[in-house]
Amino acid sequence: MIILVHSAPEMSLNLLVLKFLLDQTEDIFNAVGAGNIVEMISNKFNSSAEDSLLKWGRTHGVETKLRIAYFEGAGRGAVAIEDLSIGDTALEIPKSLIISEDVLHESDMNEVFKELDGISADTMMLLWSMRERHNSESRFRFYFEALPEEFHTGLSFGIDALTTLEGTLLFEELLQAKEHLRQQYDELCHTLFSNHPKIFQPELYSWEQFLWACELWYSNGMKVILSDGKLKTCLVPIAGLLNHSICPHIIHYGRVDSATKSLKFPLSRPCKKGEQCYLSYGSFPGSHFVTFYGFLPKGDNPYDVIPLDIEAPHAEDTHSASDWTTHMVRGTWLSKSKEPPSCGLPSPLLYHLRSIIEYDGNQLPPSPSRRVEIERAVIETIISIFKPMMESLSHTDDFDREISNWDVKLALDYKDLQRKIISSVLASSTIALQMLS
Repeated sequence: MIILVHSAPEMSLNLLVLKFLLDQTEDIFNAVGAGNIVEMISNKFNSSAEDSLLKWGRTHGVETKLRIAYFEGAGRGAVAIEDLSIGDTALEIPKSLIISEDVLHESDMNEVFKELDGISADTMMLLWSMRERHNSESRFRFYFEALPEEFHTGLSFGIDALTTLEGTLLFEELLQAKEHLRQQYDELCHTLFSNHPKIFQPELYSWEQFLWACELWYSNGMKVILSDGKLKTCLVPIAGLLNHSICPHIIHYGRVDSATKSLKFPLSRPCKKGEQCYLSYGSFPGSHFVTFYGFLPKGDNPYDVIPLDIEAPHAEDTHSASDWTTHMVRGTWLSKSKEPPSCGLPSPLLYHLRSIIEYDGNQLPPSPSRRVEIERAVIETIISIFKPMMESLSHTDDFDREISNWDVKLALDYKDLQRKIISSVLASSTIALQMLS
């Protein structure tokens, strides 16, 4: 056995180096997160429901170093009540307060659900929450009382907002989502309150109530591994009040601690006293956040993309290293390589188009002049794809942003984001084309 012995000066030096690296890492975290701070505005916020929720939580074992406040443009959020470091637990929720499908075992709905074929646990929980919301004797009463009367997500977009989105993929996605939910409601709820009117009372199961419950579970549901080791969609009181950021403080929170029987929310970057503490909702594009959460993240979201489906006409004959048929195109300002020849354009897309255009059945490598022709054709192809997209989004919107409803404002913001991405691709393509001239 070899025993390594370090002298005291050597160990001190190692500790100094480690401290330096930790300090540098923390400085990077702070610099990245600084642009995501939203100032608190307390005079617009009546926190009685939230105060009651926190009091109820603490009575049942919740431990937190956060308080609830109001933030401009984001609504409610959580503020650190003291300086928090990496690894500190900002919030700890006992397993007994987590709302999962386990609550169905104590509900009279459970026997009805057993009679239904193919109904998922998520759907059962959705139906349970529609009635539990109005149950004054519910042990989760303070949680439901702190929820908004309306969820402003894309699923509640009106005609004007949908009209604004015409020409975007989100327009089609929202129409399909709304149609799916309406079909699910018609097939399920009418049967339930016709066959079991005492349990599924019609006044509690209207379309508006159903949509509210859908938005609740989409926007507040969290995937959690419970004590039984199973991954379940849950509602977690208090935790649902934390807002999302592309540079969140809390990232890892998906498993109930087997020792403490609680769900912990530890910090992955520091949060100063009085600063908003952010939670990661996941790595999603803006369209997902608009549809299911009702907002667009601030800052440059690397998951905002324009999807392109490209099929090679000679796919069976080519031996391209790129087998992609779908390409996710981000704004070129996010590219690490803005220099020629790519000029910020995605390399996989360039390679794919190049392999299609240069195919002529000849196995010999193209001549230098032919190579320039191919590169020019690749860039012109990209322009021919994205220019019509920009034109379809360029018609004047007949809405005054300042006086428009929340849904129209959000739709306009999303449309602006799409224009920004497409415009960057066209600008980079123009530069690349000029360099080939």
